[in-house]
Amino acid sequence: IIFYIYIFLLVGAGPSAQVCSLLGQPALPLLSAQKDINIGAIFSFHRSALLKMHPFTSEPEPTTCISFNLREFKFAQTLIFAIEEINNNTQLLPGVSLGYKIYDSCSSIALTILSVKKKENIFDILCIFFLQISHFATCACLSNRNIYPSFFRTIPSDYYQSRALVQLVKHFGWTWVGMVRSRSDYGNNGIAAFEEAAKQEGICIEYSEAIFKTDPQDQFLKTVEVIKKGTARVVLAFIALGDFVPLLKVISQHNITGIQWVGSESWITSRTLAETKEYSFLSGAVGFAIANAKLVGLREFLVNVHRDQEPNNELLKEFWETAFHCSFRNSGSGGCTGSERLAELQNEYTDVSELRIANKVYTAVYAIAHTLHNILKDIKSSTKIKIMDLSSQVLEYIGGVKFTIKTGEEIFFDASGDPVARYDLVNWQPVQDGSLQFKNVGFYDSSLPSEQHLQVNQEHVLWAGDSGQLPVSVCSESCPPGTRKAVQKGRPVCCYDCIPCGEGEISNGTDSSDCFPCDLEYWSNESKDRCVLKVIEFLSYTEIMGMVLCIFSFIGLLLTIIVSLLFYLHKETPIVRANNSELSFLLLFSLTLCFLCSLTFIGRPTEWSCMLRHTAFGITFVLCISCILGKTIVVLMAFKATLPGSNVMKWFGPLQQQLSVVFLTLIQMIICVLWLTISPPFPYMNLSYYRERIILECNVGSALGFWAVLGYTGLLSILCFVLAFLARKLPDNFNEAKFITFSMLIFCAVWLTFIPAYVSSPGKFTVAVEIFAILASSFGLLFCIFSPKSLLSLLSDPLVLLSTGCGGFCSVDRVSTRHSGLSVTISITAVLWTCIMYFLIKNDIDFLQLTKNGNLH
Repeated sequence: IIFYIYIFLLVGAGPSAQVCSLLGQPALPLLSAQKDINIGAIFSFHRSALLKMHPFTSEPEPTTCISFNLREFKFAQTLIFAIEEINNNTQLLPGVSLGYKIYDSCSSIALTILSVKKKENIFDILCIFFLQISHFATCACLSNRNIYPSFFRTIPSDYYQSRALVQLVKHFGWTWVGMVRSRSDYGNNGIAAFEEAAKQEGICIEYSEAIFKTDPQDQFLKTVEVIKKGTARVVLAFIALGDFVPLLKVISQHNITGIQWVGSESWITSRTLAETKEYSFLSGAVGFAIANAKLVGLREFLVNVHRDQEPNNELLKEFWETAFHCSFRNSGSGGCTGSERLAELQNEYTDVSELRIANKVYTAVYAIAHTLHNILKDIKSSTKIKIMDLSSQVLEYIGGVKFTIKTGEEIFFDASGDPVARYDLVNWQPVQDGSLQFKNVGFYDSSLPSEQHLQVNQEHVLWAGDSGQLPVSVCSESCPPGTRKAVQKGRPVCCYDCIPCGEGEISNGTDSSDCFPCDLEYWSNESKDRCVLKVIEFLSYTEIMGMVLCIFSFIGLLLTIIVSLLFYLHKETPIVRANNSELSFLLLFSLTLCFLCSLTFIGRPTEWSCMLRHTAFGITFVLCISCILGKTIVVLMAFKATLPGSNVMKWFGPLQQQLSVVFLTLIQMIICVLWLTISPPFPYMNLSYYRERIILECNVGSALGFWAVLGYTGLLSILCFVLAFLARKLPDNFNEAKFITFSMLIFCAVWLTFIPAYVSSPGKFTVAVEIFAILASSFGLLFCIFSPKSLLSLLSDPLVLLSTGCGGFCSVDRVSTRHSGLSVTISITAVLWTCIMYFLIKNDIDFLQLTKNGNLH
């Protein structure tokens, strides 16, 4: 629908008498008023034209238009209302009056073009210019200035409406929609723009059906079947009103309900649809409508239109008959009298509550008037424009026009000839009489910042089926946090499976397309929606393994102290004196440190604890091994001393033994000092062994220092073992070397086993293995070397053991008559205990007897 204007020269140029023979007779305007400057307009006063078969042998008869359109007639009257209002305004176009020539297109493209070409008066090209301003053409294609340089419009382009619809669909979370469109520029271009914007927002289209009002019934049935079979619960109808009505009739026959309709501005405020009860399934429909306005005085103007104003005007006659459902051809019942009052009617013509499109007609007239006002003002001043240049400069004038109409809306055009896009968000809600009303539930304004374009009052929206619950239209349910979307093969991106995030990955939002790995010190929680600090693992005093190791450490410490006390109380006895009491006490002291040393490996590693645990371990065990080595050498030297003429013991007396221990230990201390000075151990978070937790351990710092400490300890252990092994064949009366050999065998076996276990054990078990090695070797040394001597010290006469055992054995006869089973058990146990203890301390019993007989040097 377009307006066009043409200007008579103010000097009074007359009409041309020539008429183009190819165009035929000109089409006459149905409504006209000749003034200084005339505005031409084309409206669809009729909804359709009768189709006729033409033989092409003679000139075709004029086309007959049918089905009078009250809505379009109201638009034409709004144009006349605006023109008369401008003519009565002394501030706008003073001294110049506007006229109009209004044609009927009959909703036919061919007749529209014919009306434009067959203007009643054709003037010299220098005396007229042709400008098009539309109040209802929304196709985005018309914004192309290269193709349509003279086209302007007061209604927003579908470019904005399509994006507004995408924002609306996204706002309500509908990612799976069906579409029905007109098979025309309006529908094709609108849906194309919608699809482009929807793709960017992650909205998928299940189907897109195109229809036209002249399609056969089968096409409408096919479209209805597609809607019925579709899984999308939201259907966008970007369709012209005339194309939508035939489809709605078929839908109503098939009783399709539960669809949430989203409409374009062409039908979303159609009173005809809303008042048709068969279309009640449209209840809850939402869509964008051209912003509404209130034009003061328009209703009074509309109801004052009367046929008698132009008795010969057939259009006014047809209007009257349509408005009052009567006929001037009938004189009786059902005939029109002309005395009917439009003010008493309530129909689409007299209703001024919805002036959305009428306001755009009103705005278009004022845009022309303000443009002409600026042109004429410059012509009179002769400063900016000349009459000869008028036709080439008029587009610049209308492109720069800017004014405010009485509704308060500011009007101007952008570089594409489009106004600011402002829409009302309309919701169809039922009323008591069964019809539907339009309720504003938001708006869209492209002049606002992008994040504020769309404003929705969702609590006021009534959804499909008169439900207050927001419909859900998705191909796949939303993926919760902790999962990611995996697109189903061969389907749109909105159809996906929800895949749980992997270990150490999270997604903290709904419908995440990817899972994101946590930082090195963090790990995903159980629901995979949040990164939490990894569990820091170290051997703690509070856990069972730590407690058990502590208990064994204290047991070893307690036994060592008991043995030390026992040896101290019996220090004057031959068994203590003969076992080199100085080295024995020093060995017991070193074993005490070994048991305490194991406690430094338990607990959270710190800088000081890491340095202490390794150096304390190295020094205390070297001290221990040095004492055992000294005892081994004493045994060998003592045997050599019993030989005639041997004075070897004077070279390895008590002082030399103690100095050897100090010297050997000092070497280890020097190694530890160098280690701590060059590259000491330090606490270290091991992030590579486990992905889900952090091992807090002590890094040895210098590997050379660590293995030097272990190597030196192992060297002394091997030396001690070799010497003890060489002394294994000494006489049984004086053979402590067997116990030393056995203890060092245990010691070496434990530490040889420790190395692969230490390397392969994960996390806190590495520390547990090290503690176990310390405790096992310490207990081995304590039991193998000191347990026989301790038992001998406790028993004043070792032979009591034999009598005790024999007494238990002999007591069988005393209790056999009453408790034969128990007596046998007791007797066997006593005998076994006697045998074990005898073989355990046999050598020391012999040794003790020798000391009593004075046979020992």
